[in-house]
Amino acid sequence: MSSPSAAPAIRPLSRSDVERLVALNRAAVPAVNDIDEAEMSTLVGQAQLAVAVVDAAHPDPAHPDAVLGFVLALPPGLDYASENYRWFSERGEGFLYVDRIVVADGHRSAGLGAVLYEAVFAAARAGGAAEVDCEVNVEPPNPGSLAFHARLGFREVGRQATKGGSVVVALLAREVAAP
Repeated sequence: MSSPSAAPAIRPLSRSDVERLVALNRAAVPAVNDIDEAEMSTLVGQAQLAVAVVDAAHPDPAHPDAVLGFVLALPPGLDYASENYRWFSERGEGFLYVDRIVVADGHRSAGLGAVLYEAVFAAARAGGAAEVDCEVNVEPPNPGSLAFHARLGFREVGRQATKGGSVVVALLAREVAAP
């Protein structure tokens, strides 16, 4: 595992990051759904929080190693076809939904996911959300992600089969304290 040569930093994503985000996302399939540049661009534009964790040694956004990971968190009320987003929407409006969080291969287990989630929790508190919601695959299995989310305080609030039954997800939630 390589690690950044300087402390990671968080920066907002822009549409110019989309190509790199798609590449990182594709490298993480099946832990996340594969999407194309058009859908990624739409999600970045709709997100309440769209940030990257970057290697401070490569601050230039054009540098291919600049983005080590990213998170897209969506507010309630969007017209978004995701079965999981709709499931959480049916529970109420007081959430911030993590649509995808991806850390580049070779940089996992270095604390970057926790750095990204701290940004999500802060955005949820600032936006008045009562909880942060996400899902993790249980079929195909993703035990590492389930353990990671459990360490962050997420609890399972449901399960559902998606994609015509080819994927089963654990639906997870973590309450966020008021600021």
